[in-house]
Amino acid sequence: MDSSDIQVLAGAIEWLQNGANITLVTVAQTWGSSPRPPGAWAVLRNDGTVIGSVSGGCIEEDLIRRVRDGVYKGTMPEILTYGVSKDEATRFGLPCGGTLQLVVEPAPDLANLQLLQRRISEGLMTARTVDIASGYVMLENAARNDPVGWDGKRLTTVHGPRVRLLIIGAGQLSVFLASMAQALDYAVTVCDPREEYSMAWQVPAVHLVTTMPDDTVTTFRPDSASAIVALTHDPKLDDLALIEALRSPAFYVGALGSRANTAKRKERLTMHFGLTQAELERLHGPVGLRIGSRTPPEIAISILAEMTAVRNGVDLTAPPVSRVTNTATSACAAT
Repeated sequence: MDSSDIQVLAGAIEWLQNGANITLVTVAQTWGSSPRPPGAWAVLRNDGTVIGSVSGGCIEEDLIRRVRDGVYKGTMPEILTYGVSKDEATRFGLPCGGTLQLVVEPAPDLANLQLLQRRISEGLMTARTVDIASGYVMLENAARNDPVGWDGKRLTTVHGPRVRLLIIGAGQLSVFLASMAQALDYAVTVCDPREEYSMAWQVPAVHLVTTMPDDTVTTFRPDSASAIVALTHDPKLDDLALIEALRSPAFYVGALGSRANTAKRKERLTMHFGLTQAELERLHGPVGLRIGSRTPPEIAISILAEMTAVRNGVDLTAPPVSRVTNTATSACAAT
């Protein structure tokens, strides 16, 4: 569930608490190119005000019209399909002949949405299943990589932080990295056993721990949806974390430092801690893409850019022209 959909959930709850009538809309399935993926949310108040999106905007206009006209007065969910014909796809601005199917809930339950919000805030992955025939909504535990489920009768969406980030060090760079990572839907944990740094940490919604980095990585239990970045610039702390991180399934492991310091670090990790060449090759150092970054926020952007590329399977060794071409090709779905 991305940050925009969390905003949709918060907006829906606030409107319901204030006595407004709302309609919750979820992308159930897409065919061809479509602007928003399955599971994306939008919520509309009865006056047509909308939070979130299920398309590039044209479908929202039609949904607003429906809500204002009082089309959704009942309580039962229903299915709405756009882009069945070429003319309709053109009319609603769906690129490349795209088609999408929506599940419309005219009267979502406040208590159920509040429970979902509470579970997300506690870091619990939650599957929300809507039965179209009965209108019953069920919440249950889910795994981080569970997909959206849709069989035409029941829609299951997965909510909660899909990716996690562990930052070693609570310095200024970590402040920017943690804040920006939250905007990209990472659940962020910061580790720093140094009291002079941990006592000054003030980034909201970030879990701060003061245990030693190697113990922290072990407790963190990295999986394939985890990233670990060491930023203390202190080998006694960074190396401890990296030893455990490079042996884990984490999709990204990075460390701050110059090329010379990175070479020395790899030598230490090999000679004194027995890391293999394959494990060392997983280390991104110097951390971040080379974008000429100098300030802490610029470095944080470069780190997140590299993390995003790795997470999306982009070959960072490919020539820039190839990467631009790939980006342009996929842009059709976002136009």
